[in-house]
Amino acid sequence: MLSCMLRSACALGVIAFLSTPVQAASIESQIQPLAQSSLLLDIAPAGDTLVSVGERGHVLVLDGDEWQQVETPVNSLLTKLFFLDDKLGWAVGHDATILHTQDGGQSWQKQMQSKELEKPFLDVLFFNDKEGVAIGAYGLFYRSLDSGQTWTEEFHSELLFEEDVDYLNDLKSQDEQLYLDERAFLLPHFNRILPLSDGRLLLLGELGMVAVSSDKGKTFEALDFVYDGSMFNAIELSDRIYLMGLRGHLFATDSELSEFTQIELPVSATVNGATQTRDGNVWFVGNAGMVLKMSPDGEISELEKRQGESLVSIIQDKDGRVWLSGTAGVVQLQGE
Repeated sequence: MLSCMLRSACALGVIAFLSTPVQAASIESQIQPLAQSSLLLDIAPAGDTLVSVGERGHVLVLDGDEWQQVETPVNSLLTKLFFLDDKLGWAVGHDATILHTQDGGQSWQKQMQSKELEKPFLDVLFFNDKEGVAIGAYGLFYRSLDSGQTWTEEFHSELLFEEDVDYLNDLKSQDEQLYLDERAFLLPHFNRILPLSDGRLLLLGELGMVAVSSDKGKTFEALDFVYDGSMFNAIELSDRIYLMGLRGHLFATDSELSEFTQIELPVSATVNGATQTRDGNVWFVGNAGMVLKMSPDGEISELEKRQGESLVSIIQDKDGRVWLSGTAGVVQLQGE
């Protein structure tokens, strides 16, 4: 039970505002004139355009120079996007919500929603047009084999802490229902699932959980990571993988995932997202409005600090513009 106690006391950076209560889910989102400046947590490419998602089920599609909001069938906070190609995409969020689009984000259908789970999905990934997984808080892990028409829950006991394994084994022999209730909240939050170029999956979570899978996430092996704080994102760039997390922690490793080297940053804000632009620079964004640039030779500088904002996602569009999303919505990065 030690891990549960630690989890309750741990500052979770971006998860803190992902878990902020929002308006309960209703029939569908409403078109709002200020949706572009509302809380938007992710931006993803859909062919030649970009799509962004956030609070109250908001979905916005970049049309030329303008972001246009489209209707969705939910009013729950959406946290993450994934597009398999320019048409097929999925969005996930609070109330265990999963949405699907077949037209590049112009229209959305609800595939799953369960307020009773009391857990948000925090990432989604499809391997092809049939098979995908969605992950989230307290080890939430669902798999679909039919393009998201049905979803089946998986429990990854191999990622439990040793003391929790012993606790659950004792509890199961005494009280089956209490065992199931406790099991539902013992795994760490699964924050990000990243497909690597060699076909493996990298899974990041709270309390320093970093794990790898070679079978599409059916089983994971927890790695001996060097930091016990939450990790929120990762990016693979040629022969290097960068892992980012709480309080300015950024680590680099190679494809072997055996040694992790911490990279010193000029700020200590939580790092939430990253992208590589066509000029070879790598951009990192995070809490406290942090925007960092790492040049191809590895030099890191702070480009700007957007006062009063927390930034979650960053991406470059087909025209070379760089876009940021976070607590103040989606905006173009100036002077990059």
